[in-house]
Amino acid sequence: MKNKILVIAAFLTTISLTTTVQAANSEHVRQLLATKQCQNCDLTSAGLVMADLSGANLSGANLTGANLSRANLSGADLRGANLSGASLFGVNLSQTKFSGANLAGADLRNTYLANAELTGAYLNGANFQGAVGIPSQIATPEEFYALGVAEAQKGNQQQAISYFNQAIAIKPEYAGAYLARGVACYQILDRQGAFKDAQVAEKLFTSQNNTAGTQTAQAFIKELQTPINEKVSAGKPSFVDFLGSLGSVLLQFLPF
Repeated sequence: MKNKILVIAAFLTTISLTTTVQAANSEHVRQLLATKQCQNCDLTSAGLVMADLSGANLSGANLTGANLSRANLSGADLRGANLSGASLFGVNLSQTKFSGANLAGADLRNTYLANAELTGAYLNGANFQGAVGIPSQIATPEEFYALGVAEAQKGNQQQAISYFNQAIAIKPEYAGAYLARGVACYQILDRQGAFKDAQVAEKLFTSQNNTAGTQTAQAFIKELQTPINEKVSAGKPSFVDFLGSLGSVLLQFLPF
């Protein structure tokens, strides 16, 4: 009985605290949804899922822990806003202004970031997995490569290729990105593209005196030169089978 009382008490306390938090932000939430003007508002932990906030002025607003999943924030002004720990999953952030904003630990997965302004934004720990249109200046070639590898693991080859493209655009001599893009092309049956990337990777690895990389690229080229058998032509190549055919060298180079 005592345990039941404690559980009920804890439950009621949780409800009370939640209500307090919601009440503290309710007027600001209403103002935002009604006018799209809420500069310096306190929207801590606000629930704004799928809200239409296109063009909204939220400069300097506190959106710590807010849930904005799948909202429309295209063209919104979030300069200097605090979005630490906020959920922005699947949000349209095209042309959104984030200059000086705090996005530490924010969930930016599957967002659309075309022409978003992120100069001076604090992005430590932000998750950009699956995001489209990530500005090149906010990520290193290695980070774009890692994003591509993660997408390839999930079977999203086109998105993986997009990330590898960005890695290569920033760092044209990035041999590993060429090889990884070639593998992704191979998986979508673009053998010509895969072969071209494998050849570039081999040349770059050789010029960089990377023996393991050169051997990996050569093994991939050999795989691509092998005639397609009936089993492969009936469907997509199995990347697991391909890895097995190349052995430990490719496994060591690509951390899939």
